[in-house]
Amino acid sequence: MTRTPEPRAAVHARPTAATAVLDVVVPVHNEEVDLGPCVRRLHAHLTAHFPYPFRITVADNASSDGTWAVAEALAAELPEVGVLRLAEKGRGRALRVAWSASPAPVLAYLDVDLSTDLAALLPLVAPLLSGHSDLAIGTRLARASRVVRGAKREVISRGYNLLLRGALAARFSDAQCGFKAIRADVAAELLPLVQDTGWFFDTELLVLAQRAGLRIHEVPVDWVDDPDSRVDIVATALADLRGIGRLGRALLTGALPLARLRSQLGRAPLPAPPAQVPVGLPGQLARFAAVGVASTLAYLLLFVAARGPLGAQPANLLALLLTAVANTAANRRLTFGVTGRRHAGRHHLQGMLAFALGLALTSGALAVLHATTTASRAAEVAVLVTANLAATALRFLLLRLAMHHRR
Repeated sequence: MTRTPEPRAAVHARPTAATAVLDVVVPVHNEEVDLGPCVRRLHAHLTAHFPYPFRITVADNASSDGTWAVAEALAAELPEVGVLRLAEKGRGRALRVAWSASPAPVLAYLDVDLSTDLAALLPLVAPLLSGHSDLAIGTRLARASRVVRGAKREVISRGYNLLLRGALAARFSDAQCGFKAIRADVAAELLPLVQDTGWFFDTELLVLAQRAGLRIHEVPVDWVDDPDSRVDIVATALADLRGIGRLGRALLTGALPLARLRSQLGRAPLPAPPAQVPVGLPGQLARFAAVGVASTLAYLLLFVAARGPLGAQPANLLALLLTAVANTAANRRLTFGVTGRRHAGRHHLQGMLAFALGLALTSGALAVLHATTTASRAAEVAVLVTANLAATALRFLLLRLAMHHRR
């Protein structure tokens, strides 16, 4: 996939732009009314709350009203504001040109209507400044987000993101929120591969980043819908569907150099844990189950052997006590990967607590059985197996909590 050359853009920026840590691009098309209040509010917020040098770039993509004049006036008024003018429309085109021309190490953009609360701007870019993440997006679909918009837009937004999950295996939650940031070194590698010049630009960039193994940070935002939005929903939806089809084909045919991107930009795999330390709940459950089966068989054999000379309750106590000690030792080593004597006594005391709870369950079950009927040996065994299953689940939870906190 290759990109067609972009038209030359007229760029007017302050000399201080080279020292900016963050460049916030505001792409606009025929926004002469909203542009001034937006940039002044953004500038005031960054001045008050952003602790590093910043730059604001107004990217005017082919406005036919007085937007360019407003932009030039803002640049003359505010030292940190630069302006850029393109001869063709397209939000994606404006962002690509503005980001490619910027010397700032972190690049961002937001919509001119400022639907997103600016309080989320520093949390958006902080993980990029620190190097923790590669891209960052505002999301309106997180539980902590607070969103005010009509049912129609809500359904369309959620439906679109569900479609991305199904068609492109997207793992990010909100592709189209107009509030994103990217590290400049990452943008330099990804932007030449993004073909879309309109609204699908965001989605294509995020899918490429995800497939390249980059970390995408998500920030819950407060977002209030702009009732004066002039986005053509039907035309945008059709363009997005075409973009999904095109990008899906490129991924299936291997037309994108994802392997190269992963090797250049993707994060290195985590170091393997020591061989003696098992990790992951599924593996722990499997090993605990194996130990539990062996312990239960040993418990039943001991109970049956001791039942005759001792009686039911003493036999249950003896069998449970012996197997509890062996069970704790086996789970400590095999299930949770804890070796050595450190905290061994503490772990066995915690195993005794689990034993006491198991004893209460099994003894109580036997007592209830004997109080309600004349029980056969088979009935006793069946009741004890059931009670032991409940005791085993409780034992796993207690041991896992104890041993994970002590490692």
